[in-house]
Amino acid sequence: MPGVPGYRFRAYSSVGSTNALAMDAAQAGDTGKLWIVGMEQTAGRARRGRDWTSERGNLYASLLIVDPAPPERIGELPMVAAVALADAVEAACGVLGVVKLKWPNDLLIEGRKISGILLEALTLDAHRRAIVCGFGVNCAHHPDLGLYPAGDLAGFGFRATSDAVFSHLARKMSEKLEAWSYPDGFADIRTGWLKRATGVGERINVRFADREIAGVFLGIDTDGRLRLRLDNGEIDRISAGDVFFGD
Repeated sequence: MPGVPGYRFRAYSSVGSTNALAMDAAQAGDTGKLWIVGMEQTAGRARRGRDWTSERGNLYASLLIVDPAPPERIGELPMVAAVALADAVEAACGVLGVVKLKWPNDLLIEGRKISGILLEALTLDAHRRAIVCGFGVNCAHHPDLGLYPAGDLAGFGFRATSDAVFSHLARKMSEKLEAWSYPDGFADIRTGWLKRATGVGERINVRFADREIAGVFLGIDTDGRLRLRLDNGEIDRISAGDVFFGD
């Protein structure tokens, strides 16, 4: 496991869900900065309760952090995680500029999704909140997502193992969280996110649980919300949703 000052690491051959284990640790009183890594997951999950295929060869890791920022800034954290993971994947692959970002935190290579990031929150008491950042990276193979084209690093010709990606991720996440912790820390994260953003200026669809809207993607605001110019000219700011390109 990588030696990142202030962080602890637990590795398992097989787990139900790295996010679930991190949540269990929080409820048991863990103070955070704890990584849970599994070689495989038997009950992995993605956003909106979807299953996430978790066979051996890919990266499955979750980071538990406690009270990383004031509650009003937690919405910025998906972009922090996305930029850290993009940096880590490129470092492991030895190629810069290959990873693009789809709002809020999907990593794409040549238009195909290569990772999943799932953030979950748990209120511990009146004064403390635990956040778990779960990372799944398709290193050796990829699931059939159905909703969106998927790919894996090996399929693109990159020899980046799950251990290599995680080693870089642990360091990059530590660096990005430290930078983000300052009052104006999201400004640099936002700049880094926008440099990799895909679809800015293009027409997109944003799907919610009960509806779908379309418009032109204008980037993200200073809080990390998606800016969408609707057909009537109004600007909508969106905190959560699934983005698809085209009509």
